[in-house]
Amino acid sequence: MIKFSLKKLRSILILTSLTFATTIAAFAQEQQSSGIIPKPVKEVKNQGSFIIKPSTKLFFAKNSKINTSFFNQYLKDLSGLSLIKSTTAAPNGINFLIDTTVHIEPEGYVLDVSPKGINIKACDERGLFYGLQSLTQLIKKTGKTVAVQAYHIEDEPRFAYRGMHLDVARHMFSVAAIKKWLDVLAFYKINTFHWHLTDDQGWRIAIKKYPLLQSIAAFRNETLIGHKRANPHIFDGKRYGGYYTQQEVKDIVKYAAERQITTIPEIEMPGHARAVLAAYPQLGCTGGPYQTATFWGVFDDVFCAGNEETFKFLEDVLDEVTALFPSKYIHIGGDECPKTRWQECPKCQKRIKDEKLKDEHELQSYFIARMEKYLHSKGRKIIGWDEILEGGLAPDATVMSWRGLEGGIAAAKLKHDVIMTPEKFVYLDYYQSLNKTEQIAAGGYLPLQKIYEYEPMPAELTEKEQSYIKGVQANVWTEYLSDAQKAEYMIFPRILALAEMAWSKKEHKNYRDFLARLNANLRFLKGLNYATSFYEITGESVNNASAFKLATDLPNAEIRYTINEAEPTKNSLKYATPIEILKSATIKARLYKNGKPVGKLYEQAIIKSLATGKNVVLANPGQGNYNLDKQILTNGIQGSPLYNNGEWLGFSGTDFEATVDLAKITTISEVGLNTLNYQWQKMHPPKLLTVEISIDNTNFKEVSRQTVFGAEGINYALHKLNPVKARYVKLKATNLGVVPQGYYGAGTKAWLLVDKIRIN
Repeated sequence: MIKFSLKKLRSILILTSLTFATTIAAFAQEQQSSGIIPKPVKEVKNQGSFIIKPSTKLFFAKNSKINTSFFNQYLKDLSGLSLIKSTTAAPNGINFLIDTTVHIEPEGYVLDVSPKGINIKACDERGLFYGLQSLTQLIKKTGKTVAVQAYHIEDEPRFAYRGMHLDVARHMFSVAAIKKWLDVLAFYKINTFHWHLTDDQGWRIAIKKYPLLQSIAAFRNETLIGHKRANPHIFDGKRYGGYYTQQEVKDIVKYAAERQITTIPEIEMPGHARAVLAAYPQLGCTGGPYQTATFWGVFDDVFCAGNEETFKFLEDVLDEVTALFPSKYIHIGGDECPKTRWQECPKCQKRIKDEKLKDEHELQSYFIARMEKYLHSKGRKIIGWDEILEGGLAPDATVMSWRGLEGGIAAAKLKHDVIMTPEKFVYLDYYQSLNKTEQIAAGGYLPLQKIYEYEPMPAELTEKEQSYIKGVQANVWTEYLSDAQKAEYMIFPRILALAEMAWSKKEHKNYRDFLARLNANLRFLKGLNYATSFYEITGESVNNASAFKLATDLPNAEIRYTINEAEPTKNSLKYATPIEILKSATIKARLYKNGKPVGKLYEQAIIKSLATGKNVVLANPGQGNYNLDKQILTNGIQGSPLYNNGEWLGFSGTDFEATVDLAKITTISEVGLNTLNYQWQKMHPPKLLTVEISIDNTNFKEVSRQTVFGAEGINYALHKLNPVKARYVKLKATNLGVVPQGYYGAGTKAWLLVDKIRIN
């Protein structure tokens, strides 16, 4: 017999009522949803539809310059219709009206669709343009009928700045490709295009006063093949490069502006300057010779901050840049500037002394402040990456917080405008799938859901400080995106998640609802090589590592799986509940919809040992992106060679020490731990790894040690022991500490990454 207390019964009834209410609310929201991305602030579904006919007329407010090409092309592709523009508002037509009495924020709009006609009202042209994009998403064709469901929609953006960055220095893209992407950005109400035009690997904008930028800085002798972490590096031996003419730049800026997108150019300084120095070596501290960089990373050779010619060069460049870009902002980089050359440079040291600067960090601040003052004299403002905070911030600078949230928080507290762009949440060069067949990417793991659920407004800020957070941006770095197809695969549809995060209200976020709308919106991505990894199978260890859970977001699909190394078919076991794991196994799974396989094969090896599921105690936690749950060390899931699947603990300059409690005294004969060795990522194996055992967790005895880890990538350190009794097993790994001279990142803290303790 089951007994309930009155109190418990009341709790259950309340919980049931809340669950029912939530379900009803979700159902009602789904019924009301227009399917628009980004989700509007308010949408009310009404009875009936407006039928678009060949006779339907379009009216635009006087002097309106709204670009309707996307709308017209979609309508033509869908139905063959081309609507006629009217000189007056049409009672039974589609009318775009400027109305300053509309209570809506800038860029906002009110969209009314009834069986009698469609009216879009806004207080500015941008609002009318965004209303048009929403209207386009509402158009449906059934048979030969083209109709728009009746709706009343009120909409306005959450953030004024909604951006996407594109790096063209590592790899260039055609004007046609950029225009195609701008069309999609505008359609989803992205209003800023941050164009990263210069870097160590190439200079991509024509500057008439300095022709060597076109003939030398725009080209590199060869390009790295594969990932930077590989050792040794292999190159293709092919000259690569090019640049955009000033006419092409004007064309793209104009094209973007017609779609309500502001183009912000980025000219990197004082670091990321190797391409420039190859052309004009006198601008570097050593005088060269230099070569345009052929692989990816951070380089010691930067602009000489003690040389007046450096500032004359950059001012001349900015004169031509500001003539091409009417944007209020000019991005001047400011990131990843090593101080090594400045420390050794007599001119830079003299500058520090003459300007009474404290150190090289203040020298960078001097550099940025000087360029900010020059741009200010031309009526412009600067944006820089969050390193411009170091040594003091230029008076009117806007900060792009990319290394995390901290830079944005610090800048807002200093009353500076901020664009949030933390790599962990919005870097589109990160992997979006853990499937081993994914195209090569920079690293990290940023699935669609993670970017969608990122909240760009730091909770640590007061309401006043939050007013300095102006917006959010996704960044597309292109080291590994050598062509438009690869770039599109990484950008779409993740940029739609950012678009909704930047435009829609925080309280309206609902990933399941977004997925449903995304599925309906894929028709607008036709012709793009967009990814569908958001529907792939995912897996995780559950129930204290005794079972493994599979999941998918693909509606009406079933998962078929095997645990015996066989390839799954439609007749394999159907997944329903977490799979019990009794011994080491490899789970293979595939999605089936309507009896047909969908997507990629999922595969996950699970290693069972005496340590699996056992409690772990760490002497100190992991750091940065590798500060993860200590129990991943005993969950049976090995860390990926890409170190991005959330299974590696990382320690920057500090040591690793973990103690596993086997729960009872057990005879053991081997102990294992995985470590990473990727010197080009500053990831080094330990100087020393020791294994200690104990019966009482007080008195430990060392039973094994290792000092050589020769493998590139994962080192599977397995210590064979004479059979010995123990309850507690302690592993200690000594960090290399500081990266030694002769290695990438020399003088900085070394990373020690560890994974998966195995005891047998």
